[in-house]
This record gives sequence, structure tokens and C-alpha cells, in this order.
Amino acid sequence: RDWAHKLSTALIRDNQAVYVEDLAASGLGRTRLAKSVHDAGWSSFVGMLEYKAARYGRHFARIDRWFPSSKLCSQCGALQEKMPLNVRSWECPCGAVHDRDVNAAKNILAAGR
Repeated sequence: RDWAHKLSTALIRDNQAVYVEDLAASGLGRTRLAKSVHDAGWSSFVGMLEYKAARYGRHFARIDRWFPSSKLCSQCGALQEKMPLNVRSWECPCGAVHDRDVNAAKNILAAGR
């Protein structure tokens, strides 16, 4: 908890805006990642980011959990039909090659702005 407070304070102080994807932590808690999700305290951490952003006058936004951040090409905007969780990188018809997580981060930033 101490680490989460320190990290959330550092993130808010160092950035004018913070955008997070509103993940279904309770849904993730029913998968094989359950222990990791609950140990990480994602919901608590996001709550800390939100109230500290208000305290420091920073912009905070949650991106809807149904926004296709991983399946949307950050270059051209094309949407992939399906993408199983085991696919970690993919190539768009426009020729762009994406790491799943980096592409999602770019899309979350764009949606937040």
C-alpha cells in the first residue's frame, strides 16, 4: 500500500494528465491471474490516482473497458475482428507492426485526449 501511494503520487506530480483503461478487476480476478490481480490492488491504485489528480489539479480520465485499445491500429485506425490474448504482436493491413501493449497504450492516450 505504501508503494502504491508513492508511485501514484510520483505519477501525478510528474504528469499533467493520466489516462487509465477501466479494467474489470473483478472479472480478471476469476481468471488464472486472480492472485496477481488481487495482489496488485489495481482498483485501489486507480482510486489513488484519481483523488491525487484532483488534489494536484491534474487531468485524470478512465477509458471505457469496452474500447478496443488492443485491436485498433494506432496508425490507420483499422479495427481487427478478433485478437486472442495469446497474440502479443500483430501486423495491420496498412503495414504497421504493433506490440499489443504498446499499441493499446497509444490508443488509450489518444482516447483520453
